[in-house]
Amino acid sequence: MMGVTAKNLTVRFKNGTTAVDHVNFQMDHGIYGLLGENGAGKTTLMRVLTTILEPTQGTVSLDGIEYCEKNYGKIRKRIGYLPQELNLYPDLTVRECLEYLGELSGVPAGECRERIDSYLEKTSLTEHQKKKNRQLSGGMKRRVGLIQALLNDPEFLIVDEPTTGLDPEERIRIRNLLVDFSRDRIVLFSTHVVEDLAATCSQLAVMRKGRFLYEGSVIRLLNQARGHVWLCETDSEETARELEQRFRVASRQYTERGMSMKFVGDEPPESGKIRCRPVEITLEDAYLYLMNREE
Repeated sequence: MMGVTAKNLTVRFKNGTTAVDHVNFQMDHGIYGLLGENGAGKTTLMRVLTTILEPTQGTVSLDGIEYCEKNYGKIRKRIGYLPQELNLYPDLTVRECLEYLGELSGVPAGECRERIDSYLEKTSLTEHQKKKNRQLSGGMKRRVGLIQALLNDPEFLIVDEPTTGLDPEERIRIRNLLVDFSRDRIVLFSTHVVEDLAATCSQLAVMRKGRFLYEGSVIRLLNQARGHVWLCETDSEETARELEQRFRVASRQYTERGMSMKFVGDEPPESGKIRCRPVEITLEDAYLYLMNREE
């Protein structure tokens, strides 16, 4: 069965920083989420998985092929990559750029044109295909970047913050495209936007300071936080501010009854001025609970 496996994977830089610290995982077909704040080590891990960076220690394999110098050519043919920073050719049009990148990837011309047409349609870029890349908004550039990662029909697609700069409707469209693509392939979806993963994946890893704080199913992560998320309501701004200083706030919003606030923690916030009750939790709540517990 196709899969990506890492054992004891470690990356240390010459300045002594450990960016990835003894990480283990098994990814099978479908979307695997990688969640963590900026600087957690997500991009370094992806650079290893795309063969850009060699690990200091540990092993990685794709479909049984070990990551090592002699296999890198074989592995690169099987992967697609959307990096966080992507420099598209500014003076080429969207279509010219994609045709050129498809040719560099060795995709036959006819097949490449068909894929470009299909993905331009799916990412709402058909009417923009004659624009030069330098004329595109940040969100459009992300979408062109995603198409270039899909052109060689990879078995393993690695996307770093694919929805940055997109409006809500486009985010949903890109997430749906990735879900469809992942049916018989592996997609590693790295982001710091919890909502994107809640909508797309059943397995994920939460990364912090190079380590995996959590690796497994979304359901198990939600279950860990069950009973540790509380909804409190108050009509006093002063009470709301006081609570925010004392407890970890997951969210707050104004309602017709005043201020509704969600807290994460082992015990509910106690105050004579407020009413608290346990609530159904979201992936964002579970993520905050995990990070809070670690702190």
